[in-house]
Amino acid sequence: MDDAALREWIGRSETVEDEASLGLIRRLAVLLDRDPMTIGAGMPLPEGWHSVLFGPLAPQSSLGADGHPPKGDFLPPIRLPRRMFAGRRTRFLAPIRIGETVRRTSSIASITPKEGRSGRMVFVTIRHGITPANLDVEAVVEEQDLVFRPMPEAASGGEAASAPAAAEPVPIPAEAHRVAFRPDPVLLFRYSAVTFNGHRIHYDADYTRGIEGYPALVVNGGLTALFLMELAKSRLRRRMTTFTTRNGRPLFVGRPASLVCHAETANRLRLWALGDRERVAVEATAESVS
Repeated sequence: MDDAALREWIGRSETVEDEASLGLIRRLAVLLDRDPMTIGAGMPLPEGWHSVLFGPLAPQSSLGADGHPPKGDFLPPIRLPRRMFAGRRTRFLAPIRIGETVRRTSSIASITPKEGRSGRMVFVTIRHGITPANLDVEAVVEEQDLVFRPMPEAASGGEAASAPAAAEPVPIPAEAHRVAFRPDPVLLFRYSAVTFNGHRIHYDADYTRGIEGYPALVVNGGLTALFLMELAKSRLRRRMTTFTTRNGRPLFVGRPASLVCHAETANRLRLWALGDRERVAVEATAESVS
C-alpha cells in the first residue's frame, strides 16, 4: 500500500464496550502487589488501570504469526510485520467506577511514513476516548503512537530490536528517587493475560529470539508505563491528571533495570525507566492538579 492510500485511513474510527469488572481489576491489583480486597465495586478506578480494559476480541483463527489481530480492519494493512509501542499521552478527566460499563471510541489521528537506519517505518497515532455509560463526557483521553518496522535481516539474538531512534543519554539528577525494576517471565505472562495481549515477544522466548531477533523476552511497553505511573502516584501530592511516555529502546527480561523519579515542581515529575548500562528505555512526565 502506497503512502497516499495509507493516508486514506486517517479518521477511521471504531467504538467498543467493556466492563471495568471487579474481578479483572483485582487481578491487576495482585499483579502490582496490592491487596485485592481493598478494591471494591463502585470505587474509582486508579489512574492508569484503564489499560486492562478493551482487550482485543479477534477470533483465534484470525491472529497473525506474531499473535496480533490482523491489520486491515481498523488499523491500515501496513506491510511491515514488526509492531512496537512508541509512546502515549494520557489525560485523566473524570473517574471511572469499578463495575460500570464503559465504551471506547478510537480514531486514527495520523499516519506518518519515515525512513530510518533499519529502513522504512510507519508511525500510526490513535486517539482513544473512554466514556462511562452514565456520562456524556470522556473520562480518559489517550493518544498512542505505534511504529511498524521490517523484521531484522537475520535473527541474531543481539540488538537487532533496538528502537527506531536510540535514546540519547539524559542527565538524571543525583537526588532522584530510584527503585529496582525486576520484570520476570511470570510478570510478563500475567500482564499479557490480564490485558489479553497475544503478542508473542512477551512470553514466547523461541519466537522472540528466532523470528524477531530480540535477545530475550521484551517487557511490554504498557507494563513499564504502568509501573512508572504507580511510582508517579506514590510521589505526587495530589491526583494525577496527565501522563506521557516516550519509548526509546526495549527492556528485556533478565537484564538489570530501574525506575527513576525526579520532582521538577510539587505538581510535575520526570520519570525514566533505565535498562542495562543505565540506558534510557522510557522517558515520562506526570502532572497532578495544582
